[in-house]
Amino acid sequence: MQIQDLPYPDPGVPDVRSGPRFLWWLGRNQLGGQLTSLAWGLLHFMAVSAQPFCVGFAIEAVIDRSGARLALAGGLMALFGAATALGDTFLHRTAVTNWITAAARVQQLLARKASQLGSALSRRVAAGEVVAVSTGDVEKIGWFVEGVSRFSAAALTVVFVCVGLVVYQPALGIVVALGVPVVAFAALPLLPRATRRADVQREKAGRATELASDTVAGLRVLRGIGGEELFLDRYRRASQEVRQAAVSSARMWSLISAIQVLLPGLLLIAVVFYGVHLAREGRISVGELVTVYSSVMVLMYPLRHFEEIAMAYSFSRPSAKRAARVLSLERATDAAGSRAADLPSGDLYDPATGLLAPAARLTAVVCGDPDAAGRLAERLGGHPSEDGPSVLLGGVPLDELPLEGARTAVLVQDKDPVLLSGSLRDLLDVPASGEVGPTEALAAAQCADVLDALVQGSLDAGSPMDAHITERGRSLSGGQRQRLALARSLFTDPEVLVLDEPTSAVDSHTEARIAEGLREIRTGRTTILFTSSPLLLDRADRVVLVHDGVAVAVGVHRELLHTEPRYRAVVTRETEEETARGGVLKELHALGDAERLGDNERQEIEESA
Repeated sequence: MQIQDLPYPDPGVPDVRSGPRFLWWLGRNQLGGQLTSLAWGLLHFMAVSAQPFCVGFAIEAVIDRSGARLALAGGLMALFGAATALGDTFLHRTAVTNWITAAARVQQLLARKASQLGSALSRRVAAGEVVAVSTGDVEKIGWFVEGVSRFSAAALTVVFVCVGLVVYQPALGIVVALGVPVVAFAALPLLPRATRRADVQREKAGRATELASDTVAGLRVLRGIGGEELFLDRYRRASQEVRQAAVSSARMWSLISAIQVLLPGLLLIAVVFYGVHLAREGRISVGELVTVYSSVMVLMYPLRHFEEIAMAYSFSRPSAKRAARVLSLERATDAAGSRAADLPSGDLYDPATGLLAPAARLTAVVCGDPDAAGRLAERLGGHPSEDGPSVLLGGVPLDELPLEGARTAVLVQDKDPVLLSGSLRDLLDVPASGEVGPTEALAAAQCADVLDALVQGSLDAGSPMDAHITERGRSLSGGQRQRLALARSLFTDPEVLVLDEPTSAVDSHTEARIAEGLREIRTGRTTILFTSSPLLLDRADRVVLVHDGVAVAVGVHRELLHTEPRYRAVVTRETEEETARGGVLKELHALGDAERLGDNERQEIEESA
């Protein structure tokens, strides 16, 4: 795989059982690139390591006054120099290719997972963790994957050189062969501690990133309640913890680096001391001593890759673990789909709660717990819990539909929809049925003032459709963002539209007009509306009360308001005491006894309730 061939037609199915297994899977899927990099690495390192032998051969030629041998030594040095340059050039090229292609594969896997999970991803993984995995972690994973081939080439070169020295000059070669493994693996006992400190640093950095992301996302709210300084202090403390963890990790790595400098120096001193002793005794020549000395010096170059691969693994292992955790998340339904692509139609039914949304009707759902409402909306969108049954559309389980088909049939709009940066035309550039135009959708969502605000903020916009929307719509108010997101959902015009609190940030007058527009534009389509707003509930064809995860009451708004205390408590924000008192008085009225009670008796009953 070359960089120009990206993206991958299919990034594959990763092994996400653990971080190391994920790294191993990435390496196996780049076997061709790894072997190419290994070959160029061997050429480069072996050419560098051959230079000392050429130097020793040249010195022997000078001592023996042999011009032919000296010329041969010069020619060999020129040849190995060219091989060094060639190997280094293509090693760097292939290594960078491996790095980028590995990072691209991980990013494609993350993008595919985000597409499969949809809104469920943000509910199951913190936003800061997703940002950390898709940015910094991807780079660290790519670093380790490309470093494996260079380390392998360096390790093989060290083995070849040690064997060559033993054959060339056994007395000094044995010293080098015994000393090099000590130099290479002396820092190994320190790696677990360095890895743990790196893990702590990554964990704290992830928390700081998550805090920063949440702070930026809620900056408008924080300014409104005066909480900027509070969150600033939290981020300051988090960043200081990251700094302390980074310093602690750096100290350990500096110790490992110091060992990697100290031990080779001691080995070099030992070789020189013993070599001079052998030269005085006449057991080796000066050329052989220079060759061995130069070889030990050159060996420091490939040995540095032992430290680099240890550092790369230490930093990439927690990154791979986080990536594997995100990639291991599964849609609780069959993403591929086992049923044909023909989309069903009909009633939407959730067996877990008993919620039934009749086809072509506007059904409002009242749920006292906002989190439970969000989970139920997620279920209706085809993301049930791991052990829960699938939602049925026209009697067909959504998990038997292909993911694309399920999303075409059912669209869920979260309570906090995301607006991507770009023009209004880009915002509405989504798959749609074609039966609802942009103008109709914007009008139904009451976006006239939103369009005016966008045009005023985009001086070069020829029409409202060309007006620029900032990242996440930060230049707009919460209500304006909600209305634009609602317009986008209405323009899509799915068979089933699920809206989770689409008007929570809108004033009552605008909300009433939205209710009328929503009912009109969704005529003949199935719409499910999670809300507790009386304005929206009063215009629904059917209202369902979900309490403790079960649909306990069905009717119209005015009827449930008078007959169901739990419904009235959610819609009118009654306290438990008021709800209980109303229930007692209702029973008394039903018995016909309330009119015969005196004021004192009535007060005692209310107080006891």
